Amino acid sequence: MMTEPPIDKLIEKAECRYALTCVVAKRARQLIGQEQEYLESTGLKPVSLAAKEIYDGKIVISKD
Repeated sequence: MMTEPPIDKLIEKAECRYALTCVVAKRARQLIGQEQEYLESTGLKPVSLAAKEIYDGKIVISKD
């Protein structure tokens, strides 16, 4: 269970849970495939890092 960032605050960043899930999964795949060094330097798992980036505002969820 992920406790950081708080799920209830993270859900506010997206229009629905499905959109949030899709964006987190897509970013996690990018981290694994393209930014392995950055991922290793943080010490976080890909999904946790992707969620943190969204929570911090580094990744913005847009409706496209």
